[in-house]
Amino acid sequence: MLKIKGMDAFLKELPELAKEKHLETKKYFARLKKRTPKNLDVVMKDLHQKEFKKTDCLTCGNCCKTTSPIFTNKDIERIAKSMKMRVVNFIAQYLERDGDDFYVLKTAPCTFFDESDNTCFIYDVRPKACEEYPHTNRRKFIQLTDLTLKNTEVCPAVYNIVEALKIKLPFVGGKK
Repeated sequence: MLKIKGMDAFLKELPELAKEKHLETKKYFARLKKRTPKNLDVVMKDLHQKEFKKTDCLTCGNCCKTTSPIFTNKDIERIAKSMKMRVVNFIAQYLERDGDDFYVLKTAPCTFFDESDNTCFIYDVRPKACEEYPHTNRRKFIQLTDLTLKNTEVCPAVYNIVEALKIKLPFVGGKK
C-alpha cells in the first residue's frame, strides 16, 4: 500500500501527470472504442484488483476532497432516511443541480467526509456513485472511458490503472 507521505507527494503531482498524458490517453481510448477487445472487462477487473491490493483509499480521499458524486433519487431517499431528515430538507441543505441536471453536493470537500482520517460519515448508505468509484472494474468499461479520463486527474489508482492498461493492451487499433 502507498504510504501517506508517498500518497501526498503523488497527489501533488497527479494533476500535472494526468495533464501530460491527457491527449495520449484520449487517443488511446478512442482507438479502444473502435476496436474493443472482447476481454477488456476482464483485463480491467484484473488491473483494478492488482492496483487496489497496493492502494488504500483511506490514505488518499482525493475523490471526496475534490469532486461530488451524482446523487440518484434512491440515494437521496436512503441517506435522508438514515439522517432522519425529510427528502426536501436534505436536498435543500446539501444538494444542487449541476449543468447536466444531476443532483450533486453544494460543497467540496464532501460534507460527509471526515478529513481527520479520510472516512465517510454516511459510508453504509453512501451514494451508489461512491460505492462504485472509481468505476474501473465495472462491466462495459468501454462506456466509461470519458469519465475514466477525467478521473485520472483525481484518483491515483485510476491513473495507475490506465497506464497499466496501455502496457497490457498496447496495440489497440493496430498501431501503438
